[in-house]
Amino acid sequence: MSTTTTEDPITEPLTAGTASPATRRFYYGWIMLPLAIMALIASSPGQTFGVSIFNEPMRIGLGLSHSQIAAAYMLGTLLGSVPIAWIGAQMDRHGLRRTMLAVVTCFCVACVLTAFVQSWLSLVAVFCMLRMLGPGALAFLSGNTLSFWFDKRLGMVEGIRQLGIAGAIAIVPALNVWLLNQFGWRTSYAILGIGIWLLLFPTYLLLLRNRPEDVGQSLDNHVDPDTITHAADQLRWGFTVSEALRMPAFWIVTAGTALFGLIYTAAFFSFVPIFEERGLTQQDAAAAMTAFASCMAVMQLTGGTLSDRLPARVLLMAGLLGLSLAMTALNTASSPATALLAGAAMGTAQGLYSGAAQPLWARFFGRLHLGKIRGTLMTINVASSSLGPVVAGVTRDLTGNFGIALTVFAIVPLPFAVAAWFVTAPQRKQVGTPAGPALAVEG
Repeated sequence: MSTTTTEDPITEPLTAGTASPATRRFYYGWIMLPLAIMALIASSPGQTFGVSIFNEPMRIGLGLSHSQIAAAYMLGTLLGSVPIAWIGAQMDRHGLRRTMLAVVTCFCVACVLTAFVQSWLSLVAVFCMLRMLGPGALAFLSGNTLSFWFDKRLGMVEGIRQLGIAGAIAIVPALNVWLLNQFGWRTSYAILGIGIWLLLFPTYLLLLRNRPEDVGQSLDNHVDPDTITHAADQLRWGFTVSEALRMPAFWIVTAGTALFGLIYTAAFFSFVPIFEERGLTQQDAAAAMTAFASCMAVMQLTGGTLSDRLPARVLLMAGLLGLSLAMTALNTASSPATALLAGAAMGTAQGLYSGAAQPLWARFFGRLHLGKIRGTLMTINVASSSLGPVVAGVTRDLTGNFGIALTVFAIVPLPFAVAAWFVTAPQRKQVGTPAGPALAVEG
């Protein structure tokens, strides 16, 4: 962990230029919310649902086998997961705004470079950059943004933010199909990269801010001196990543998050073959994907709002139990109606778990080192997601179908659901002290 200095945009003291506002005015956090949503949607060219449309034309164009392109995707994802914790540390050191501008630029360069891929090794390299900078860095910076602006309603605004990924799942594949048909996969990726940069970079340069104090406000837009002081303290406490790694809550929630990543990447990477194996069609798979996106959108908002009122462990356990049920439904789907049910169950489970997990990191572990803590989470999550398609593919090659893999995916979440019931918040350190329990936190 890098040493924090007085230039640290999170920890520097309040100055006269950021004095407390005397009266309540429009809260700048509501501008930060759509900016966070934009970053999440912009990660789509590196997300599995964004890449999958281009997989087959990429494979054919480069003369690769199915196993070769799957191996490139897995290796690129694994390599791309390694630097994410370092990017989180840069956010802690340099602030969200500078880090976001750098990541957006690098991600868009990666999209453009995809147009020039000529070999398997170069494909691994661009998959590494796309996965590291898209669903890795860009998505996790989006997830950190609102934690510096909201506390009491953090669950609700996180639920709203996550509507972005549900909307992207519903819209981006269709956009990618159109681009593919019009321009081919190489030009399509170049268009996506240039378009994202032209939209996001100037917008973030003008509007993105690190924290409420930058615009003379406080966390949650408090106006009276006592609550403003408390809000400032909320931005200045936090466990280090080494302390967080010694806490059971970190590993239980991280394991559940990684499990969703592994299982859902496996399912969506082979979504059409799974349905065809059960006598269903591509149209049934597409309808199930729509049901997934719709239910995830509703339940992310619902789960986020509930996380402001219920202990996190309740929603975490419900989400993991829902994951088990969803995989059972997918494995036994045999008609268009049961296919829709499976997609809906998957979206519901994801929404409940995400609603509890997203605001939990700031509330349990503080905001002072949030970048590196969540960067470590994303490293683990992205790495685990790379294994999903391989697990499902190898199992299918050995057994002749996806049934065994889906059965395992239905069983594995159950012990993690039991563990989630025992998740409680660690006791906070006092602001300005190296360690020590002080403030009781509701679990």
